[in-house]
Amino acid sequence: MGRAHEVRKVAMEKTAAKKSKLYAKYGKEIYMAAKSGTPDPETNQALKKIIEKAKREQVTADVIKRAIDKVKGGSDEHYAEARYEGFGPGNSVLIVECLTENVNRTIATVKNCFTKTGGKLGVTGSAAHQFNHLAVLSMPDITEDELLEILVMNDLDVSDIEVEEDSITIYGEANDFNKLRTAIMEAKPEMDFITEELMWLPLMETSFDNEEDQGKFERLVEMLDEIDDVQNVYHNVAL
Repeated sequence: MGRAHEVRKVAMEKTAAKKSKLYAKYGKEIYMAAKSGTPDPETNQALKKIIEKAKREQVTADVIKRAIDKVKGGSDEHYAEARYEGFGPGNSVLIVECLTENVNRTIATVKNCFTKTGGKLGVTGSAAHQFNHLAVLSMPDITEDELLEILVMNDLDVSDIEVEEDSITIYGEANDFNKLRTAIMEAKPEMDFITEELMWLPLMETSFDNEEDQGKFERLVEMLDEIDDVQNVYHNVAL
């Protein structure tokens, strides 16, 4: 079905699958965006973008308001970004992105998930080279010609464009994410992105030779999903 389909599948299968986890995920992201700038989405574009994304995923207005109100109330909570790379059953490789207020607790919990399922946590850089870190934007209601014109007029390059019946997906350098999104939004102010985020996409996918390894891998992902600090999980397993 093409890589755009795989991207949407990855997005759906990431850590934000369950509603309670979804709320916690966006609560942290909204809080950090509001704290890093101002708690007003009209003057804080990063906050505005995250709120728009949260609403598309049906995060309630109350969850969004509580996260912003914490900043307005002077909360001193702070979440640090952390990325862990590990090797699961078979030839599976995973990247786990977290937001945490206690790095020592988080790394111990993540490491335990790998250990209990026959895998191991690697050092920084041990697995990332098997992925591309890309800006991925999928959008409806735009033609390829329109999109190409936007890119040319803004002197922007992308590594790939994938056209499907109901959408177009572009893949660009991670550092170009904001430039790409801004250029499209300026040309198409009403654009409602299907996907708009930075993703770790595997250079090559793998599969399992036996049900035991597959079961262990599925358990590993489930365990990671249950950790509150985990925001996103990416892997190289073909599903």
